[in-house]
Amino acid sequence: MRFIFKTSYDQDVRLARHGGHVFWYGLLVAFLIVAPWAIDEYWLAQLTFVLIYGIVGLGLMLLAGFTGQFSIGHAAFLGAGAYTQGVLTNMGVPFPIALLAAAALSAAVGVVVALPALRVKGIYLGIATLSFGFIVEEVFARWESVTGGNAGLHVKSPQLFGWSLGSGNGFYFLCLVVAVLSTLGILNLLRSPTGRAFVAIRDSEISAQSMGIHLARYKTMSFAISAALAGLGGALYAHKLSFISPDQFNILQSIDLLLMVVIGGLGSVHGAFLGAIFLIAMPQLISMGKDWLPAVVGQAPGLQGLVYGLVLIAFVLFEPLGLYGRWLKIRTWLQLFPFYRKGLFKRQKSFTKSDRLR
Repeated sequence: MRFIFKTSYDQDVRLARHGGHVFWYGLLVAFLIVAPWAIDEYWLAQLTFVLIYGIVGLGLMLLAGFTGQFSIGHAAFLGAGAYTQGVLTNMGVPFPIALLAAAALSAAVGVVVALPALRVKGIYLGIATLSFGFIVEEVFARWESVTGGNAGLHVKSPQLFGWSLGSGNGFYFLCLVVAVLSTLGILNLLRSPTGRAFVAIRDSEISAQSMGIHLARYKTMSFAISAALAGLGGALYAHKLSFISPDQFNILQSIDLLLMVVIGGLGSVHGAFLGAIFLIAMPQLISMGKDWLPAVVGQAPGLQGLVYGLVLIAFVLFEPLGLYGRWLKIRTWLQLFPFYRKGLFKRQKSFTKSDRLR
């Protein structure tokens, strides 16, 4: 096992803790940069979706994984960002301004949704956010003069300083830059006093309040940042599909987003992207697996929902820390072999709840 002895304050603020992190993250960045020339167009499009869902997952992870707030209506923020971006871009507003407006409007909506969060918690907060999601979906469908109603809305290709980013490579790099900046922003936020306050609220609201943390202010802030990131992802999502309609932001989309962070690993920045990979790869795997199943099962409607449900139940029962938690256990086993003992990770987690995942 690797032990790091810190000898300066600079080591505390570095994002990469040791040389291994620098090497592996550098390798990942190099792959992401050369990906347009290394993989074909289809897989590049899937990778672009992973980046977009990763941005949305970062926001939901901040809210659910680090602040302990429950949201089943997060697709409403995604839709608010997507429609804001689509309407402003079609009106001729420059792409960067439309992108910022999409994030700002979603953040404002997040502040409104945060109001019930100050009075309710747990399943009641989930019901409140679920109701909000239904209301927003209905607004998208009824406000035909702006959103196009159920007929949907076509979104123009993004233009940045005269360059068209509608092509696969250009839009991929745009999503990559936004994803990297969002990730760095969240990582720095979590190291700041604000991020520590979020984690304190998640672990114990009473203890956090006794330490002088203003619960209403930080819960509202968490909802606003989470909604802003969802709006940012929604804006990119609208450009990627070039067409949006209300049914793309319904309850099923919200459940997919929640599934993404739970399976990726609640309380982990890595988990947001691992969950996004799962969310994008799972339909492909189910499609490939249909050929190996009997026709009665493979062609049955609702097979994807059934598989999603089974996978979620399996993770909740056997691996509540998600994919990233499983990776941490495998890494610990490799580092301690042959001295690894079953249950070692569980005992460590019980003593360091706030530092369980990073």
